[in-house]
Amino acid sequence: MTQTPTRASTRVDVAILGVRVDAQVTRRAGAGPSDDGHVLLGGHGAALPLNPDSPYSISGGRLLLDGADLGLEATPIDRPRFYDLTTADGVPYEKLARLHGRDVLATTVVQTCIRYAEADRCRFCAIEASLAAGSTTAVKTPAQLAEVAEAAVRLDGVRQMVMTTGTTNGRDRGARHLARCVRAITAAVPGLPIQVQCEPPAPEDLDAITELKEAGATAIGIHVESLDDAVRARWMPGKASVPMSQYRAAWAEAVRVFGRNRVSTYLLVGLGEDPDELVAGALELAEAGVYPFVVPYRPLAGTLAVADGVGAPDPAVLQDVTDRVAAGLRRLDMRGADQGAGCAACGACSALQSAGA
Repeated sequence: MTQTPTRASTRVDVAILGVRVDAQVTRRAGAGPSDDGHVLLGGHGAALPLNPDSPYSISGGRLLLDGADLGLEATPIDRPRFYDLTTADGVPYEKLARLHGRDVLATTVVQTCIRYAEADRCRFCAIEASLAAGSTTAVKTPAQLAEVAEAAVRLDGVRQMVMTTGTTNGRDRGARHLARCVRAITAAVPGLPIQVQCEPPAPEDLDAITELKEAGATAIGIHVESLDDAVRARWMPGKASVPMSQYRAAWAEAVRVFGRNRVSTYLLVGLGEDPDELVAGALELAEAGVYPFVVPYRPLAGTLAVADGVGAPDPAVLQDVTDRVAAGLRRLDMRGADQGAGCAACGACSALQSAGA
């Protein structure tokens, strides 16, 4: 498919306003930006809110604004063939891992979280809602994920994998189960780039980061969502109990182990953090070798924030933050695609790649 440059402003608008399209690959609830349809915009993957009231629509292979052709190729991503299979022990593959974008396989290896009690829960997260709905399983085994990954690569051309986890009670925060899964997948599909995502392991257990690398992981995401302690306390009270010093220690260790620009963290726009401080913090992370994956907060069904009526951020604010962070990343020669695997490498949930980062 021809790859057409996507204007950053258009990419920001559709990230907030969503699109009207009959999407075949969708995701609802779960641990991250979702309630999205996966499409190609100008040949690049994009995860966009499905909004029947959006002025943007996709028809005839083009992106339209109020019916006017914007000159950009746009098509829904086809349903993958691996969704039609079940594991040897009878679990549908679609309940174990999902296609994200055009060629990314994603899974939440543990679909429960010790921080999901309402007093501790991240207000933007619905990790256990998909489990309650029966659309996934509580724990994915290494053997199951290896089986699914092999089929997804063989049948649908998957080129990278993302594995996240709900936070567990162990000091490693779930990292060692991720490592077991990575070992099984890389044995079944040698060479498949994999990003792992988890909370910072406890200070006395930071060697879990080395275990992830030695298991075969390509990159790691340690997601803080906000660098502002007041925002963290309000939006993610459970995670806020982990001090920023532990995040910084884990990022530093991860950069040492995985290398510069093989470590990333989500930063959500729309939680109330001062935009100037968000940009400054993002670029401080980038200077330290951590890619700041700037993504809009998206109202997600089943979350506490949606119950409180919290809406998406102002597109102008998202545009401003994205442009400034992207400029800093270009100056530092850091691009998400160079991560090798993971959310920043995929880029579908952010406008950073459209802004040149």
